[in-house]
This record gives sequence, C-alpha cells and structure tokens, in this order.
Amino acid sequence: MSKINVLQIRSIQLPVNALKGTSSRLLRASRPDIAGKYWRGVLWSPSYFAVSAGGAPLATIKQYVEAQRTAKTP
Repeated sequence: MSKINVLQIRSIQLPVNALKGTSSRLLRASRPDIAGKYWRGVLWSPSYFAVSAGGAPLATIKQYVEAQRTAKTP
C-alpha cells in the first residue's frame, strides 16, 4: 500500500496527472516494446479515484482494505 502526502493543494487533479504523465513517460522509455499495446496510444485512462481517510493511521486503513478483500458479498 502506498501513501502519498499532498499538502496545500486546491485540486487533487494536478498531482494525479503529474504522476500519470511521469509514470507513462518512464515506462515508454524503459519498455518501448509495450508502447504499441497501449489502448489508443495512452497508458492511463483520464479517470482516477481519490479519497480522504480523515487522518486515520495507515495501519487502520490497511486493516480495513484487507478486510474488504476477504469480505463475502451476498
């Protein structure tokens, strides 16, 4: 599980787009063989999901996520 601290931002869009752009550029540079397999020439979709945990400890969040993976749905 990764944790990213982003302080004093007005929109989560800026760091998300920077992360997507940088990772795509680095992947294209290190693995040119897979660049042709990108859907419509792009690695990432334009969408993203962001949520605030309200200051909960990372261990608590990790425990919650792990419980969701094992939860049975009716």
